[in-house]
Amino acid sequence: MFYNVIVGIDGEAGGRDALALGRLLVSKGGRLTLANVYPGDPYVWRGGNPAYNSTSEQDAQARLELTRQEAGIDAELRHRQDASVGRGLHVLAEEAHADLLVVGSSRHGLMARVMIGDDTRAALNGAPCAVAIAPAGYAAEPKAMREIGVGYNGSPESEHALRVARELAAEHRARVSAFEAVSVPTWMAHASGGVDATPVSDLVRQARDRIAALGVEPHAAYGQPAEELALYSASLDLLVLGSRDYGPLGRLVHGSTSHDLARTARCPLLVLTRAARTADAGQPSEAAPQTALSGA
Repeated sequence: MFYNVIVGIDGEAGGRDALALGRLLVSKGGRLTLANVYPGDPYVWRGGNPAYNSTSEQDAQARLELTRQEAGIDAELRHRQDASVGRGLHVLAEEAHADLLVVGSSRHGLMARVMIGDDTRAALNGAPCAVAIAPAGYAAEPKAMREIGVGYNGSPESEHALRVARELAAEHRARVSAFEAVSVPTWMAHASGGVDATPVSDLVRQARDRIAALGVEPHAAYGQPAEELALYSASLDLLVLGSRDYGPLGRLVHGSTSHDLARTARCPLLVLTRAARTADAGQPSEAAPQTALSGA
């Protein structure tokens, strides 16, 4: 599935988490690239200082070599100076022709949340390939891929996510489930709690039936999508989402479900960007769904 994986390495716990996830997701025979972006702007700030540039570049190379040695892996090393870690990772991913960029999370704040507003969010925005986010502490307890979940709503993005999840499941001998959050706009709701007098319980059942018809384990609940998907992710080893494009740059996070789940998912998150969908556009869809599994 992913044969050219680039991993953001920062010399901290987040980089180790990303590497653990990257090693799990890279396909047999695939290539790992370790990447480090060190701060500076050659045209502004102190990045124009040749001595500083040389020292920072040496530090980046040493950081990558130490990570490769400690992990005992054969990986290519790439580094770049940039004022934005996210932008720097995008450039390195494009140079390496990567089909997956893996980043870690930071321990900013009491809840050890993902770096929303800085490196992780920047890595997501306009990424040139799929992006995977390793939760904090993942390297300490990496898990085998037993269940892969999909955020599903019938959109083309979620159909693509389901196809990718099936391909990954075949590689890892994992099962696939999918979740649909039933959300009723307030202006459409009747006093009975449904739409056009349809009880919410029936809407949830209908959503579960739609997913079961796809041949995967069905899950559905009423509520806000990001919140319900975060709860669903607690039982998963990987959650796969399609991203909705906003504007010509295809911004991944724009008040979106993916944006919220980058902070709240209880398992690794794989987000399929517009670039990832474009790369897969020529591949046929799954014709024969898997045998449906029991579940709720």
